[in-house]
Amino acid sequence: MAGSEKVQDAPPLPGDSLSAAQRATLACVLELLRDERASVSSVTDPERAWKVHVADSLTGLEVADLRAAPAIADIGSGAGFPGLVLAVALPDSRVDLIESVGRKCEFMRRAIEEGGIENARVINARSEEIAAGEGREAYAAVTARAVGRLSTLAELASPLLEEGGTLVAWKGKRDSDEERQLGNAAAALAMRPGEILAVGPFAGSEHRHLHVARKSGPTPRKLPRRAGMAKKRPLG
Repeated sequence: MAGSEKVQDAPPLPGDSLSAAQRATLACVLELLRDERASVSSVTDPERAWKVHVADSLTGLEVADLRAAPAIADIGSGAGFPGLVLAVALPDSRVDLIESVGRKCEFMRRAIEEGGIENARVINARSEEIAAGEGREAYAAVTARAVGRLSTLAELASPLLEEGGTLVAWKGKRDSDEERQLGNAAAALAMRPGEILAVGPFAGSEHRHLHVARKSGPTPRKLPRRAGMAKKRPLG
C-alpha cells in the first residue's frame, strides 16, 4: 500500500534555524567522527559528513509530529544519525539512541559528553529488548535511518510507540513492493502508513524519502517478537 508523496518546493528546511551554538556542537561531533579509529561510519570527512549525516538527519524536522515529540527513540543509531542531530536540534526532547554494537555506543557516548548534549542517552541493546521492558509504549516518536524494510521498522517501532505516536523512516528510492508489504502488515502491527516526503534536495541522498507511519491502537500482545525475527521473517 503506497502512501501519497509530497514533493518539497525547496522551502527553507527547519534545520536552517540552527543557532551558532547548535552548529558548533554538531561540528564537534563530526570532528570526533573524523578522528575515530573504530569503524563506526564510512563517511568521516567533516565537510562531506555535514551533508551526508547532518543535513540528511535534519530532514526529519519536516515531520511536525517529530518536532513536537517530547520523547524520541532512534533505533539502530549507528554513529548517532539521525538521533544525535535531532537531540541537538530539539533541546526540549529526550532522545534515546538504541544501538546493539558496542563500539558505536562508545563513540556516541563520547560525542554526547564532549558536545554537551544533555538530552540524549545511549542504550546498548536491541530495540526488542527495550520494547519488552522500560521502553514499552514510552515514546511519542521513533526514528530509523538505513535500518531495514518498512514492515520491519514498523514492527520494531510499534511496541515502543505510545498510541498515536509516529515512526519516521529514512529510505532511498520508493519501492512499491516494500510499501505494499507495510500496508499488508499494518493491521497486525497497529501501525497506519502515512505520508511519504521527498526530501532529496536537502539530504545526502538525492533519492531520499521519509516514510511516516502512525500507531493506530494498543500494541499487539505478540509484539515485540524475539530479537531478529522482524528482519528475518517480516510480516506482510
